[in-house]
Amino acid sequence: MQNNFNATPEFAKQLDALDQIRPFRNEFYIPKNEKGEESLYLCGNSLGLQPKRAKKYIEEELEDWAKYGVDGHTKGKNPWLNYHELLTQPMANIVGAKPIEVVVMNTLTTNLHLLMASFYSPTPRRYKILIEADAFPSDKYAVESQIKFHGYNPEESLIIWKSTDDKPLLKIEDLEQILETQGEEISLLLIGSVNYYTGQYFDLKQITKLAHSKGCMVGFDCAHGAGNVDLRLHDSGADFAAWCSYKYLNSGPGSLAGIFVHERHAYNKNLNRFAGWWSHNKETRFKMRDEFDVLPGAEGWQLSNPPILSMAAIKASLSVFEEARFPRLLEKSKKLSAYFEYLINNLKSENISIITPKNTEDRGCQLSIRVRNANKSLHRKLEEANVICDWREPDVIRCAPVPLYNSYFDVFLTVERLEKILAEI
Repeated sequence: MQNNFNATPEFAKQLDALDQIRPFRNEFYIPKNEKGEESLYLCGNSLGLQPKRAKKYIEEELEDWAKYGVDGHTKGKNPWLNYHELLTQPMANIVGAKPIEVVVMNTLTTNLHLLMASFYSPTPRRYKILIEADAFPSDKYAVESQIKFHGYNPEESLIIWKSTDDKPLLKIEDLEQILETQGEEISLLLIGSVNYYTGQYFDLKQITKLAHSKGCMVGFDCAHGAGNVDLRLHDSGADFAAWCSYKYLNSGPGSLAGIFVHERHAYNKNLNRFAGWWSHNKETRFKMRDEFDVLPGAEGWQLSNPPILSMAAIKASLSVFEEARFPRLLEKSKKLSAYFEYLINNLKSENISIITPKNTEDRGCQLSIRVRNANKSLHRKLEEANVICDWREPDVIRCAPVPLYNSYFDVFLTVERLEKILAEI
């Protein structure tokens, strides 16, 4: 993205003055240091900030619980029986899916296991799983455990898509080569839509097309994609996806996750799955003695009745997204990350490089900044300077200026403080 930027505080403030998304910053609590100064919070890729309206949304359900007790399932402002349905359309809008393809439930790794129960069906000929290099450790652990559960050895059955030139960013050509040589042995690809370490946003549609051409199933972990990039899950053709909601979706620590199952699987009752009563036909669910009759679509992967208080927090955040309009957030995100990149490059330091893709279409708001010869003391000094970001070994700072609540001036001050710290050390 080409912009006529300059590295002055006045210019950053001018960008903020023209920013139509800027008022939404007031919808969030910004953490403060001991002096009462607002932090430069660039850690939405780990935990999003609390929407101010979350308390109100949760209190509404607490009040209905106090007022109605068990009858809150059918009475009150938002009856609990079908509460999860209130989240379906706004969540589908964010991940680019049809309502039948999405449901909010459980937590991320739990959902990945439930989905792999359906879409990882190894045979003696086709039993391998492919993940990307530097996948989030939880995904690797989950995949290895699935392989072992089915009686295979991860050392032989886990394939890593890695760069052949030893650079951090992955190339689709390397994936093509793996699929060309081992595709008929691969049962499943499980790839992070946005790599948590580098911030690289993969071409989901291209990956799916390549994998399907070899007969492989395809799933995406969208933990760092949902609410951050234009996922277009339906158009990607992927078989399934899962994501958490506490990063860019601001639903609170450890909150619920979401799943996507492509509509071509919606009415396939023969798919293996672990079932629970909330995936049973709504019309006969409470007759209790009927044989299992699975719901169509993503709802058919639910297990239990939903935790309402957690869902209320998600509902609050999604309402902010609806008001801000996701396309506008994506537009600001690209410009904000481009400005951040410009300021980092303007430091003209041989010790600093950005390992995130340069093309804004190939990344979200996160920039992963490599600082040569640095260690975690650099991160501690940034915290002391009231910059809240994330450190990844051995030498990478992950910073995510989130368009909903971060400003251009936040980014300017972050780079200014980073430059000062580097000069001191």
